[in-house]
Amino acid sequence: MQISDLPYPDPGVPDARSGPRFLLWLGRGQLGGQLKSLCWGMLHFGGVAGLPYAVGLGIDAVVDGEANRLLLVGGLLVLIGVAISVGDAMLHRTAVTNWITAAARVQQLLARKTAELGSALTRRVAAGEVVAVSTGDVEKIGWFVEAVSRFLAAVFSIVLVCVGLMFYAPELGVVVAVGVPVVALASLPLLPRATRRADIQREKAGKATELASDTVAGLRVLRGIGGEELFLGRYREASQEVRKAAVRSARMWALISAIQVVLPGLLLITVVWYGASLALDGRIAVGELVAAFSAVATLLYPLRHFEEIAMAYSFSRPSAQRAARVLSLTRTDAAERPEQAGPVEEPAAGGDLYDPRTGLLAPAGRFTAVVCGDPDLAGRLAERLGGHAMEEQDADPDGDAGRSGDGERNLKRDQERDQERDQERDRGPAAKDGPSVLLGGVALDDLELDAARRLVLVQDKDPVLLSGTLRELFDVPASGAVDSGAALAAAQCADVLDALLQSAPDGVDDAMDARITERGRSLSGGQRQRLALARSLVTDPEVLVLDEPTSAVDSHTEARIADGIAGLRAGRTTVVLASSPLLLDRAERVVLIAGGTVAAVGTHRELLHREPLYRAVVTRETDEEQRLAGLGMTELEEALTEIEESA
Repeated sequence: MQISDLPYPDPGVPDARSGPRFLLWLGRGQLGGQLKSLCWGMLHFGGVAGLPYAVGLGIDAVVDGEANRLLLVGGLLVLIGVAISVGDAMLHRTAVTNWITAAARVQQLLARKTAELGSALTRRVAAGEVVAVSTGDVEKIGWFVEAVSRFLAAVFSIVLVCVGLMFYAPELGVVVAVGVPVVALASLPLLPRATRRADIQREKAGKATELASDTVAGLRVLRGIGGEELFLGRYREASQEVRKAAVRSARMWALISAIQVVLPGLLLITVVWYGASLALDGRIAVGELVAAFSAVATLLYPLRHFEEIAMAYSFSRPSAQRAARVLSLTRTDAAERPEQAGPVEEPAAGGDLYDPRTGLLAPAGRFTAVVCGDPDLAGRLAERLGGHAMEEQDADPDGDAGRSGDGERNLKRDQERDQERDQERDRGPAAKDGPSVLLGGVALDDLELDAARRLVLVQDKDPVLLSGTLRELFDVPASGAVDSGAALAAAQCADVLDALLQSAPDGVDDAMDARITERGRSLSGGQRQRLALARSLVTDPEVLVLDEPTSAVDSHTEARIADGIAGLRAGRTTVVLASSPLLLDRAERVVLIAGGTVAAVGTHRELLHREPLYRAVVTRETDEEQRLAGLGMTELEEALTEIEESA
């Protein structure tokens, strides 16, 4: 794979059981590139290793006065110089290619997983963490993949130097052969501590990134409540924690670097002192002494790659662990069930939508409203109806206090959770989410992802508008039965179009060509919500699931939107999760969910009269108001008298 061939046609199925396994999977996928880099590295480092011996041969030729041998040595030095230059250039080229292709593969995997999970992803992983994984972590993973081939080539050159000295100058070769492994492995006991400190730094940096991302996303709200300084202080504390962790980590790596400088220096002094005594005794020639000195001096270069590979692995391992955690997530636990014997056919048009877990039935072609009372339960039910349901995120017993506590404790807790998830996955299929939602009798989890997305569209309560023109916003996969004008009219977007046209630069005469800023930040919450609703209506899916689509608009606009949805979606299956009486009154069928299951079914007016719980949720009645509503006239007068006396 070359850089010009990117992106990968298929990045493959990663081994996401752990960080090291994920790194090993990446390495196996780039064996060709690693072998090329290794060969060029062996040429480069082989030239570096052979340079001292050529210098030693040249000095011996000068001492012996052999001009012909000196010319041969000169030609050999030229060849070695060419090998070093070409090998270095190609090693850098192939190593960087390995780095970029590995990073690109990881980014493609993350992008594919993000598209697969949709909005359910942020219930398991914070948005800031996803950004950190797809940026900084990807670079660290690519760094390790790049460093492997250089490290192996450096090991080859070190072995070549040691073996060569054993034959060229046996007395000095023994000293070098014993000293080099000691120098190379001296910092090994410090690596676990350095790795832990690097993990703590990465954890704190990730949490600071999450905090910054969340703060920026909610900046408009923070300004409204005057909370900017509060969150600025929290981020300042988090950044200081990152700085302290980075300093502690840097100290340990500085100690390892110092060892890599001091010990080779001591080895060089030992070789020079011992070699000089041998030369004075006449046991070795001057050329052999110079060759041994040069060989040990050149070893400082390949020995640095031992430190580099240790640093690359220490930084990439937690990054790979976080990437593997994201890549191991699935739409539902049902994805772990054995595969079907053959492809599953798409359900025929006009099938009912049924959730076995709650008992919710949305008849085909009808407008069904669902009342939950709990916004979180409604959001999870909406995701489940779209086939995006996921296992809920584990609760953090420490809450925000754990974020600013001891880094090693937090890191250990995260590692224990990862191990528990791995063990649970190894035990086999789980049944936390229960059976899959059925559409026309076919389980959504058994369908191909593209087919499930095409059949069922879910709009959550906080839809995202990407930057671009309004025309680009509506350029989405659709049946073609609903045009943008009809969808905008149904969503009551006339004032939004006027506002966009007024703020558009001169020369823009069509509101569809007006630009929307990132996430629609220049629009109000109600305007963003209505544009997102219009976009969903344009797609005209078989089943449309809307979670509180009018929570940010006024009651008059909400009533017109309810009529618009009912009219535009006539004959199509529509499920709206809401508690607004205006929406519920337009629905053909209303379902009350209580305790996680269907508690009552009927029309809005029927449920208002016969279901106290439904009335309490929709009208926001208090317990005292419900009690008074159920009393007779005499009992009501007595209750009012008691209230007046107590007042």
